[in-house]
Amino acid sequence: MTGSPFPGMDPYLEGELWQEFHSTLANAVRAQLLEVLPPKYVALLSKRFVMALGALSILGLPPERVTYPDVSVVKQPSLKEAAEVAYAGPEAPVELVSPLPEEVPLLNVEIRDAAQRRLVTLIEILSPVNKQGLGFREYVERRTGILQTRTHLLEIDLLRAGERIPLIGGELPPAPYYIYLSRFDRRPRTQVWPCGLRRPLPTVPVPLLPPDADVPLRLQAVVDACFKLVGYERLLDYTPPPPPPALSADDQEWLRARIAE
Repeated sequence: MTGSPFPGMDPYLEGELWQEFHSTLANAVRAQLLEVLPPKYVALLSKRFVMALGALSILGLPPERVTYPDVSVVKQPSLKEAAEVAYAGPEAPVELVSPLPEEVPLLNVEIRDAAQRRLVTLIEILSPVNKQGLGFREYVERRTGILQTRTHLLEIDLLRAGERIPLIGGELPPAPYYIYLSRFDRRPRTQVWPCGLRRPLPTVPVPLLPPDADVPLRLQAVVDACFKLVGYERLLDYTPPPPPPALSADDQEWLRARIAE
């Protein structure tokens, strides 16, 4: 098999490979935009770090990292060991992993005016760390600050799990993935593209400074370029179901058929 077996986003990327894919995706978005941006603009990568508690548990901790000893080797204890056993009891201890705060790097893409370095459009690629708990609240605060500036905001949410961006005025069509675009001159309105599992990802506009026309971002071509560069299909195990949340029965049947093909 060459490339992803799916026509759009590959749901198997939403597990332990996500952080690596996130960085590759940001680079691919920038590379595509540099080919279509007018000379007065430049696309730059920007990295920031978010503190996360137990980020590995969000991405899925490999089962071999959690050990439950069920076989023990018995020897004659020393006096010190006998005292410790008497204190702790005869049962062998269970070792688990304690979640510790760690810095999770997040890459986004900035479209800037090359002459004055003004931030024109910010492209955020959402990650598990900013879709739940304190990370989600931090992201909403950061997002609210951006919405109060004259910067366009394009948000790419290719994760089924976690919180969705808060919007008012109606219910979004149910979909596994969403793309959001907030133009500074149309706020508080936000355009939303629901993205289904069975269809290619859309081409969305990237706004620039007026009166310059939008440039296209071909999201499916971006994801395809990531697979071509890295070969994620060689690293992903398509045997079990994809990472949670669970798919509907219809989507599960469709997914099994796609993989079988």
